[in-house]
Amino acid sequence: MQYVEYGAHNSQTVILLHGGGLSWWNYREVAQLLIDKYHVVLPILDGHADSDASFTSIEDNAARLIAYIDEHHGGSVYALGGLSLGGQITVEMLTQRPDICRFALIESALVKPMKLTHLLIKPTFGMSYGLIKQKWFAKMQAACLGIPKNLFGDYYRDTCKITKEDMIAFLQSNSAYSIKPALRDTQAKVHIVFGSKEQSSIRTSGKMLHALIPNSTIECLVKFCHGDLSLNHPEQYAQMLLKLIS
Repeated sequence: MQYVEYGAHNSQTVILLHGGGLSWWNYREVAQLLIDKYHVVLPILDGHADSDASFTSIEDNAARLIAYIDEHHGGSVYALGGLSLGGQITVEMLTQRPDICRFALIESALVKPMKLTHLLIKPTFGMSYGLIKQKWFAKMQAACLGIPKNLFGDYYRDTCKITKEDMIAFLQSNSAYSIKPALRDTQAKVHIVFGSKEQSSIRTSGKMLHALIPNSTIECLVKFCHGDLSLNHPEQYAQMLLKLIS
C-alpha cells in the first residue's frame, strides 16, 4: 500500500482513508489543516490509482493497514477516519483490532448490504467502463459525487487509472459489507456522521453503527450529501475531528 504523509513523524498519527474511486487527495486540505499538531497519513487504498495491489476485499485492506501500523507505529495510532469505502475499512480495522486507535471518525459508511445493487454492478460497469475516460462523462460523474471543481483534475486523472476489474471489485465489496459483532469490543471513542440528503441505507447504517459501538456519538448534517463533509467542507471536518479528540 502506498502512503502520502504530512507533518512531523514524531507527532501523534492520524490516518484518513479516502472514498471509493477517489484517492489520498480526498483529505489533502484536511491534512494541511492538521499538520501543526499531527502526523497525518493518507493511504492509497488497493485497486486505486498508483496503488501497489489490486483490490480484493475490505477485510484485506484493513489487515494490510493494521500490519502497516504494527510495523511503523507500534501497533496503534491516535486517530482513524474514513469516507464511504474508507469508512467501511475503518470499521473493519476497529473490528479486527479493538485497540488500533483512540479515536475514529466514520463518515457515510454503508454497513447494510444492498443485494440488488451488488448484483447489478458487474453488468452495469462492464458495459459503461469505457466512458470513464471521456471528460464529459467524468464531469457528470464528478457532479453527481459532489467533487469540488478544484479536485476535478485529480479525480479525472486517477479515475482513468483504475482498471475495470478493480472498480467492479471495490464497488461490489462496498455494496456487500456488513458489520460484525466483534465491533462492539472496540476501545476507540467513535463519532459517526452522515448527511441528511444521503440514501436511506447510509442513514440507517449510521444508526446501526451507533447502536453497536459502545459510547459512540452520531450526527446527521443537515442538507449534506454523500462525501460533502470531507470533500467540500475540510475546515468543518478538521474541527469535528479535533473536537472528537479533545
